[in-house]
Parts: sequence; structure tokens; C-alpha cells
Amino acid sequence: MRFYTKPHKFSGGIDLHARTMYLCILNQDGEVLLHRAMKASPGPFLQAIAPYREDVVVCVEGIFTWYWLADRCTHAGIPCVLGHALYMKAIHGGKAKNDRIDAHPMAVLLRGGMIPQASGSPAEMRATRHLLRRRMSLTRTRAELLTHVQNPNRQDQPARDREKDCLQSQSRRGCRALPRSRRPEEHRRRPHPARS
Repeated sequence: MRFYTKPHKFSGGIDLHARTMYLCILNQDGEVLLHRAMKASPGPFLQAIAPYREDVVVCVEGIFTWYWLADRCTHAGIPCVLGHALYMKAIHGGKAKNDRIDAHPMAVLLRGGMIPQASGSPAEMRATRHLLRRRMSLTRTRAELLTHVQNPNRQDQPARDREKDCLQSQSRRGCRALPRSRRPEEHRRRPHPARS
């Protein structure tokens, strides 16, 4: 697990959703300078952190909505840390959980150098990654469906068909199901020269 440990004057925790976000900014002493809800878009976000732009770092949980925020921070020169959602939950693990509460522990973990980092893919690689993930899902579904079709056929396949398949196959493994006397000559086990 990697942690973000670089010190900054201001640390911001963001609980980001599709339409709204909560932003909490702390100073080096841990005092809350800003803690409020806003619309999840670049304008309100940049306007809210404008007084702290000189040396601020923000952290966002690595869920499906982080792309635009990370890209905007990179473009504006603001360090943006992508927090590992599962490990962050294990570290701060409070019983009470809502949007307003979640932003503050993220800022506290970031200020203390205890934010577990997730690896975020660069913007130019995201489309390829999405295609590969979708392909993997479809490949698994295809394999599962083929198994459902092929297994009943194999269960009901008569012995003579298995023998026919063995005779047509080129491998010794395919003929192990047959008695030795009925295997093709090239697939029979030959006696070891030293033993004869």
C-alpha cells in the first residue's frame, strides 16, 4: 500500500458524486477552513479552492466519477490524490457515514500522510482500459454460455463417439478413456527399452 506523504499548507478532502460534492479544506494545524456542499462541476470547485491555490492538495475517493476532477486539477497544476476506496474505509472506519462526514476524514488522512493511494490511469489510456474491461466481461459471459451448451452434449455422448473422437485426435491424452487394446498403435504406451 502506498501513502501520499508530501506536506502542503492546505489539504482538501472531496466526497464526490455524480451531481454533488462535499469539499473540506484543512490547514496544517487541522483547523477546518472550508466545509460545504457544491455542484459537481469544475467552476464551483475552482472557485471554492481559489483562496488556497498557492499550496493545496486534494484527495478524492477512487470511484467512477473521479476522471473530470483529476483532469481539471492536473490542468490547473493542483496535486490530486486518488484514494483507494476500500483501504480508506478500513482506516477511518467510522460508524456514522454520510457525504458531509466523509469529506473531513479524507482531509485528515491526507494531512497526516495516511491516505492510501490508488493508481489512476492516464487520460490517454482510459478508453483502451474501458474497452479491455468490457471485452473481458463479454469473454467470460461467452465462456459461461458455451459451457452450458457443451456440458450436456458431453454427458450424453455415446461411447462410440468418444472412440471416434479419439481415433481422429492426434494426442495421446484424448485416447486415455479407451481400453488399451482399442487405442491406435501410435497412442499405446511402449515398453521401456531397459525393462525388456
